[in-house]
Amino acid sequence: MTESLTIRRPDDWHLHLRDGAMLEGVLPWTARHFARAIVMPNLVPPVVTGAEAAAYRERILAALPDGMTFEPLMTLYLTEDTDPEDVAAAAESGLVKAVKLYPAGATTNSASGVRDFDKVRPVLERMAEIGLPLCVHGEVTRREIDIFDREAVFIDEVLDPIRRATPGLRVVMEHITTAEAAAYAAEGDETLAATITVQHLMLDRNDMLVGGMRPHLYCLPILKRGTHRPKLVEAATGGSPRFFLGTDSAPHPTHAKEAECCAAGCFTAPVALSCLAEIFDEADALDRLEAFTSLNGPAFYGVPVNEERITLTRGAPIDIPAKIETGAGPVSVFNPGRPVHWRVT
Repeated sequence: MTESLTIRRPDDWHLHLRDGAMLEGVLPWTARHFARAIVMPNLVPPVVTGAEAAAYRERILAALPDGMTFEPLMTLYLTEDTDPEDVAAAAESGLVKAVKLYPAGATTNSASGVRDFDKVRPVLERMAEIGLPLCVHGEVTRREIDIFDREAVFIDEVLDPIRRATPGLRVVMEHITTAEAAAYAAEGDETLAATITVQHLMLDRNDMLVGGMRPHLYCLPILKRGTHRPKLVEAATGGSPRFFLGTDSAPHPTHAKEAECCAAGCFTAPVALSCLAEIFDEADALDRLEAFTSLNGPAFYGVPVNEERITLTRGAPIDIPAKIETGAGPVSVFNPGRPVHWRVT
């Protein structure tokens, strides 16, 4: 049995850092393990222009504790008023690495997202010209569509038509949750990739709902039926370059998670790598963990892999903190409800 594993320092290709006191509180938990991260732009107000992305990047770097190294990879929030040339200029400068598509109302702080996809076609066409990836929150938001079916419907009604209408557009299907999404990504060409989260690899909707509602496991896209999880594990551990890690670590104050209408998101940053090693160990695929966490993402985004290494060690179950303290209030840490034996040493 493998007891120790050394890999290149990972990157997180989908991360929420928020702003202000929350940013200051959660950033160190990502920076201690991850070298870089694609930072989500769904602040209030959202990060729409290159100038706003530059200002947000400066706030992130200012919040980074002394002695820690971390590179925020910035994104822009796609709206129906986004200027294609501003996007192109921000990408050419090296500041922006992707544009994020939120269907309006799909998740936290997505009210400014896209309702009419025809209105963003000029932006998508410009992105295809310059090779800038589109990161997609893949859910439709029509009320008549069951929440557990929204990802599959999005692929058929929105994503596939967008890709057919915009040849060459590079697309990341973020936080995929279904067998249908895993199959669609696997069958794609080199312009298509998908990220997978820790919670969707470890849990299904029974973990969230049976015996009582567990609000700290509530996220969007929501945890799905148990038949989907093995397909996600297969995609993550199978060695395909189409799949890589995007934790979607999403901090909310504990009181917002434990409210009558609770906020969506799991704060996984402190335990993400430990949980992933557990998953890959169970799948007898530890030799493929480095590709999923450290190699496939840089290859798709066209950035160098990290030279620094980290080591994970297997031993007694780790102690998962119940909460971390931030200036915006305590934040509850994701707990899968079962022993996790790997730790970063």
